[in-house]
Amino acid sequence: MDTNMASKMIAEVFNEIADGIKSGSFGKKVRIGLTILGSEHGIDEMIKAAVMASEKYDDFKIVLIGPKNESGLETIEANTAEEGHKLMTSLLEKGELDGCVTQHFDFPIGVSTVGRVVTPARGKDMIISTTTGTTSTNRVEGMVMNAISGIATAKALGIKNPKVGILNIDGARKTEKILKEIQEKGYQFQFADSLRADGGAVMRGNDLLAGSPDVMVCDSLTGNLLIKIFSSFTTGGDYETVGFGYGPGIGENYDKLINIVSRASGAPLICEALRYCATCAKNNVLQKAREEFGKANKAGLKDIIAKNTKEKEAASTEEVKVPPKKVVTFAIPGIDILELDNACKALWKENIYSESGMGCTGPIILVNEEDSEKAVEALKKAGF
Repeated sequence: MDTNMASKMIAEVFNEIADGIKSGSFGKKVRIGLTILGSEHGIDEMIKAAVMASEKYDDFKIVLIGPKNESGLETIEANTAEEGHKLMTSLLEKGELDGCVTQHFDFPIGVSTVGRVVTPARGKDMIISTTTGTTSTNRVEGMVMNAISGIATAKALGIKNPKVGILNIDGARKTEKILKEIQEKGYQFQFADSLRADGGAVMRGNDLLAGSPDVMVCDSLTGNLLIKIFSSFTTGGDYETVGFGYGPGIGENYDKLINIVSRASGAPLICEALRYCATCAKNNVLQKAREEFGKANKAGLKDIIAKNTKEKEAASTEEVKVPPKKVVTFAIPGIDILELDNACKALWKENIYSESGMGCTGPIILVNEEDSEKAVEALKKAGF
């Protein structure tokens, strides 16, 4: 070992001892990077966020990646956003950074970001899983995987038994069905209960505002929209102030901790995004994700997804004679919108007249009152 390297290591040890005496914590501080080029609000806003975080939190170190500045924070110089991203990736791969916050990153398919917001009705933190990236090209499979990513992230934040809710969007009912099946096969987690009178794990808009679940599952495009609304609804939309950003990219075997914020994010939000990244680094969120996916796979996750997301091509193309029309006043909820047509055909095959519709809680199948029990049993038998 050369003299310079030895001196550097000794200096780091003494700095850690000094920091430990000051804070009362002697654990090694994680190093979190922040790329400061690319913001719509300029470099000064990014530096302001870093300074704010360094003054507010003293249990992690912030390393700026960008032009030389007078912040007093350690800076690794980069003159373009592209150069900054290359440096960030290199530093993460070498282990010189434990995590990084940046405005944009091209995650591979299978990885998407787990966001975190403060809900306006109760002031409660809530995870939105997910907010950018593509977990799967199949919508339902993606939402199931998002649930597991959200659970892993919640556990990294110290929530031992996170409650999972599924936002009432296309694919929600099928996602719920798959999650219930892997739960029955041994993957342990809890469903949240909607605050509305009819309850259930499928969440309504009211639950978004109140933060009924710890983890709100949705697709990335919906999650992205929600993060933007929650973070900037008090500012008119051009300056994001509230929450923790779009969060860390999580995948079954992903190996880099990269948290995303928007180019419209302001210093208060980026400050908390740095805190979020540091907590994820300290508690090894990527390892927790590997563990959670391992448990789910042990419960048959992949086979259950394959069975439930296989397109029912024969059902959708098969010509089925429609039974004689009846007055339909009995509503059967719980059928995913993507399967309404197939559900109607399954009932027609049993000589039960049915129509599809949309109730206040989502898609429904409508049948005559006298056919209600028979229809429910026929749908269950057909796998809906």
